[in-house]
Amino acid sequence: MTELATPTRAAADSLPTETRLDVAAPQTRELSGARLLIELLERQGVTCIAGVPGGANLPMYDALSHSPISHVLARHEQGAGFIAQGMARITGQAQVCFASSGPGATNLLTAVADAHLDSVPLIAITGQVPQAMIGTDAFQEIDTFGLMLPISKHNYLVRSAAELLEVIPAAFELALSGRPGPVSVDIPKDVQNEIISVTDLPAPGVRAPDPVVADEPVLAMIERIQAASKPVLMIGGGIVYAGATDALRRFAERLDIPAVQTFMGLGVLPSDHPLSLGMLGMHGAPYTNLVLEECDLLVGLGVRFDDRATGKVAAFCPNAQFIHVDIDNSEIGKVLQPVQSIVADVGSVLELANRMLEEQRNTKWRQRVDQLKNDHPLDLDGKDELFRPYGAIAAVAALVDDNANITTDVGQHQMWVAQAYPFVRPRQWISSGGLGTMGFGLPAAIGMALAAPDHKTICFSGDGSLMMNIQEFATAAEHNLDLKVIVLNNNHLGLVRQQQTLFYEKNLSAVKFEQRTDFPAAARAMGMKGIDLSDFENPQQALQQALNEPGPCLINIPISETEMVFPMVAPGGANKDMIVSEKPDAANPAGASK
Repeated sequence: MTELATPTRAAADSLPTETRLDVAAPQTRELSGARLLIELLERQGVTCIAGVPGGANLPMYDALSHSPISHVLARHEQGAGFIAQGMARITGQAQVCFASSGPGATNLLTAVADAHLDSVPLIAITGQVPQAMIGTDAFQEIDTFGLMLPISKHNYLVRSAAELLEVIPAAFELALSGRPGPVSVDIPKDVQNEIISVTDLPAPGVRAPDPVVADEPVLAMIERIQAASKPVLMIGGGIVYAGATDALRRFAERLDIPAVQTFMGLGVLPSDHPLSLGMLGMHGAPYTNLVLEECDLLVGLGVRFDDRATGKVAAFCPNAQFIHVDIDNSEIGKVLQPVQSIVADVGSVLELANRMLEEQRNTKWRQRVDQLKNDHPLDLDGKDELFRPYGAIAAVAALVDDNANITTDVGQHQMWVAQAYPFVRPRQWISSGGLGTMGFGLPAAIGMALAAPDHKTICFSGDGSLMMNIQEFATAAEHNLDLKVIVLNNNHLGLVRQQQTLFYEKNLSAVKFEQRTDFPAAARAMGMKGIDLSDFENPQQALQQALNEPGPCLINIPISETEMVFPMVAPGGANKDMIVSEKPDAANPAGASK
């Protein structure tokens, strides 16, 4: 039998009608804007959305009900934003949250602002009243576009369903490219309901290629570092976002340079790495800040020289010149003027540098650094006592392995964890850095647990922060997540109390919760297990059992309200003038080190 060749599309079109063979053609479909939105999100690889439905985004939810994308029904829109953030921070991928118009959108603002300051790729999609009603003060109308403008990387008010074909891929590309950040997409209800003919869906939005790094500036950077007598690396969250941890470690080890880490950069170097100096700044170890007093070259890699890291800028690293490598040109010279800057992906810079440099040893400088570490250590007072902050953190760390992911809320407990938890890898740790949002921890931990179900998730919180989004206990219970919430409970706004004690003549104002909350009972009321370690004859054993059991659990650990997080630099003060204890003569250990 003679085999017939399959005609090409052009050949088939040229055949007479009665002999033309069927050829597959693009299928045109009639889709609503809402259905198109969901298909575009599916095409982006979105598998989970956190949100809360309302009148203005009901068409989205109707379309979502026919999609393989799963949905997490948060109990508050801010919770939804932080759940999506938790997923984004641990995966590095842009994640999506939904909210309705009016109060739904305004409830989402804090989570978007938090993502903006910490460079988190978040797509916040909100419903809006129909276009004909915009500007009429319609029910639940708010200018979401205007509100999102200063706290997002980019935002859209979608005017037609057809615009979604361009807007959604662009939103993902913008959120992921360069310095990551949140993108807001506001979609009026009439746009969601509009029916259009769709033939082809656009390609998914992906991270745009980074500019090629030239050899000359990288070589110049290496030469400056090799010429310095006392160089120090300053490692930030940009290393994490660039996936450059391995490159950074090779770079530091080949040049034998000690490294300080910003709050957002913790985990890039394991806490026990010989070159790691831990966290710098307001609550950094005494030796860390004292090393910076002596260094003659500070190399900032993926950092923005935040005030909590630098302290008083004019007094920061007084003997040093600065090199700044960052993907965001707007950060260069914003706080400190560098002698050299490279605007590029920090991972690309480090990979190129590693191909150029040869190993060296800074024996004399490393010996001086070791001397400062020995003479001015970080005092983890109470590290062997379960009902003391450092002791509780150490006990938890000893009972879980390095596979556990850690998050915190904001306050004293956040700084205790940043100082003392033995982080060993990037994205093991997430916390609200730039905005410092109380209420971040619990919903962010839910997002972490959803995105990494094979990892145990630990959320350290305080009694003040936990109350901000306590309703998300029900969300954690609903999904039966392997999530443990550790509450270091002093029945106070601890960090506020500390500042009032140190800087406001102990005038304690509005910091004590006169009505104490029974957190274990609250957790149980919402479907979680809840225990108080002070109720057990063997609290260490109870802690171990609670951490090992599957499912979500609240573990309350009472601590004294007089506990402080030290060192501490007074707001606006110089890092060298850090306070190392509550004693009046405990400030400025720098003099003794010189």
